Amino acid sequence: MKYFFTLLLSISTLNSFSQTMKINLWPEGSIPKSIQTNIQEQVESTDIVRISKVQVPQLEVYIPNKKGATGQAVIICPGGGYARLAYDWEGTDIAKLFNAHGIAAFVLKYRLPDSLSSSTPDQVPLLDAKQAIQIVRTRAAEWNINPDKIGIMGFSAGGHLAATLSTHFDKSTRPDFSILIYPVISMDKNIAHMGSRNNLIGTHPTEEMIKLYSNELQITTQTPPTFLLHATDDNAVPVENSLNYYLGLKKNGVPAEMHIFPSGGHGFALALGKGALEKWPELLLNWMKELK
Repeated sequence: MKYFFTLLLSISTLNSFSQTMKINLWPEGSIPKSIQTNIQEQVESTDIVRISKVQVPQLEVYIPNKKGATGQAVIICPGGGYARLAYDWEGTDIAKLFNAHGIAAFVLKYRLPDSLSSSTPDQVPLLDAKQAIQIVRTRAAEWNINPDKIGIMGFSAGGHLAATLSTHFDKSTRPDFSILIYPVISMDKNIAHMGSRNNLIGTHPTEEMIKLYSNELQITTQTPPTFLLHATDDNAVPVENSLNYYLGLKKNGVPAEMHIFPSGGHGFALALGKGALEKWPELLLNWMKELK
């Protein structure tokens, strides 16, 4: 209970010592793989702020007070089955937590795979994630960030995007670490979250596409150190997604820490009020302190 109130206090007092802003990922008129349409971004604010039909991808920037900054930064990819983004629940709320601990955070409003607004729908989330990490590295000095301490984090389908960047990067876009929270990892229909799979690669994907986006098969020795969190009773994204990714990391000698809780289901975000599970941010922050 003490941890619960400490966490709430940290988040509620954030605005007194941090800076926030929103920046577009791409210059106007030059968003790659984009098709001009009349489609408008949609924002639904009920219990959670959900964003769909993203047309102009952005980074929402959360910079902590310089005095307490650790130099670390995390780009956060909210989940939503590649159909929408749980923008505050798995985005801005998480960014505020990081800021309270001196860590810069960036919430990625990435484009979703929509065949009407993109020429290659499956590629646009990854293009946006790569651009995001390049922007943060380029502006690291301005934001008091160590350019060698920039990680990617994702929840659910956002976890798939984070894992995809962690296994499909090029020289300038490799994350320094990866945080995967109840992530979609595989496109194997036996363990895949079929909604995410269908939205990303379609209902009749080729075997090549299935393999390409099954990130447990794409791990190499260069995949960044990874923190994994999942609940055994997750009925939306089977825990085997995290287990198989962890085994792939182990096989390739990549440092990894995994926490599997017996209960929690799917989409618990900060897990406030969920007993032992609500301490997972503390486990993550301790892991981040130990990163080389």
